[in-house]
Amino acid sequence: MKNSNSDTGKSSCFRHALRLCVAASLAASCGGAFAQMDDATATAFLKKNDCTKCHSVTKTKKGPSYKKIAAEHRGKPDAMDKLYKQVTTGPKVKLEDGSEEEHEILKNDPQEIRSLLQWILAL
Repeated sequence: MKNSNSDTGKSSCFRHALRLCVAASLAASCGGAFAQMDDATATAFLKKNDCTKCHSVTKTKKGPSYKKIAAEHRGKPDAMDKLYKQVTTGPKVKLEDGSEEEHEILKNDPQEIRSLLQWILAL
């Protein structure tokens, strides 16, 4: 006669290991899609693309701070898509002084842009 406790323990351990493998696999595949940039890489990207002309991480300039942008979009499921569209299509944006102008268009690699946006949304 088999020891049911031993079989249950092995089965439970196997299921737990399987869940960990699936979770790790999903994390790796999703994270690879657009992994968040580190602070130094994001800062370099922003400077290289003249984003700092209108934006700052914490201070309002011509445009809102990145922290304000993150707060406005936090928890919204379409945040990434909206921000991506904004920085890649150049729509008119309302500036802090009430005036309007077309947003600069980023022409970088789409994955790199999404990585930056993920960095901003995490602020």
